[in-house]
Amino acid sequence: MNIEEIKKNLANLPHENQIAVLSRLEWLSTARKNQIPKNNNNSVNLWLAGRGFGKTRTAVEDLWWDCWTNEKIRYGVVCATANDTRKTAFDGESGIIARCPPEIIEYYNKSLLEIKLINGSIIQGFTADEPSRLRGAQFHRAWIDELATWRYQREAWDMLMFCLRLGEQTKLNITTTPQPTSLIKELLKRDDVNIYKGSTFDNKENLSKQQLDILIDRYENTRIGRQELYAEILEDIEGALWSYEMLDRARKYRKISDYKRVVIAIDPAVSNNKNSDETGIVVCAKDTLDNYIILDDKSGTYSPGEWANVAINLYRKYNADVIIGEVNNGGDLIESNIRNIDNNVNFKQVRATRGKIIRAEPISALYEQNKVFHMARFSELEEQMTSFTGDSKQSSPDRLDALVWGLTHLSEKNTEIFVSML
Repeated sequence: MNIEEIKKNLANLPHENQIAVLSRLEWLSTARKNQIPKNNNNSVNLWLAGRGFGKTRTAVEDLWWDCWTNEKIRYGVVCATANDTRKTAFDGESGIIARCPPEIIEYYNKSLLEIKLINGSIIQGFTADEPSRLRGAQFHRAWIDELATWRYQREAWDMLMFCLRLGEQTKLNITTTPQPTSLIKELLKRDDVNIYKGSTFDNKENLSKQQLDILIDRYENTRIGRQELYAEILEDIEGALWSYEMLDRARKYRKISDYKRVVIAIDPAVSNNKNSDETGIVVCAKDTLDNYIILDDKSGTYSPGEWANVAINLYRKYNADVIIGEVNNGGDLIESNIRNIDNNVNFKQVRATRGKIIRAEPISALYEQNKVFHMARFSELEEQMTSFTGDSKQSSPDRLDALVWGLTHLSEKNTEIFVSML
């Protein structure tokens, strides 16, 4: 039966069915071809697409329709973090509550992240940050969001596979901006996976021109732009001090001890205009087990007053021990910017007398030894890390410079003597 025939017969359907069908037809009339899953026997649909492509809407539209047309099924939703599950998958602008017709919802338990439809189908939300929470759960279907960014990717994936055990044929929808993780590469080789690709610009009609212009200006003709906008799977650069595998391992951190030192590291830009380099501002910590942790990256293009405020706010937020600033170009003005806002901040100057590659090599070694961890996916910082070879033609990697300063300060036994020698 085609769409026109369905419309003619709507009057014969119960009210809730009419609403559901009309909503479905509205989606089918506006969705792009690469947003509609193929009707074949493959058990996995994998969308590799850039930011703003419409991945959430794509998955949600298929999810609620699947739950409505299959009575009493259980559908699991697993996102990178609990916040992502709640604010994006369930309550987001394109989330389940926004897109699923309210007439077919029996209840929504926000605390449990559980939705029940009037036909008995149940949708449950989980976080990949806590793979053990999936133990005991069971589904007919599941939606995985931003798989490439999961901190415990393999552990959460394996646990979810045990959950997909209801019904004669399970189905798994995956939406993610790609990264060259081993799991993503495995999925690309499987015969039972339908692969859909798309860029940010596929959805340009639904994105603001201002936002698109910002994205183009910032990321066009960059490696991170190829990944985040055009959804290319990038491979490691020969000679780079960091690999994607190293950073994938670095995200697997569970805090089991307190932080004994926290440092705010600044690599300031020397100018303040549209074409200025960024000011690198990275928060680094060392825990009581002598692990090193990257807590935050708030780098950006700031005026001197702006980056000083950002640094001091982070200093207070993380109860940091010290702010350190690289003063080769800014000299005493770096400390003056900090003191003008808060004279009580503990600030120390660091000065580079050796090249970036020499300063970065010991920090790269810490990553190789699995001693450094990331509390989140820091896309732009990590792109600088995996691109940095020390080539003199490279632009200044400000985020990376700040990270190197911070970890150098934390990793040396006699910090004050060491930094004076750099």
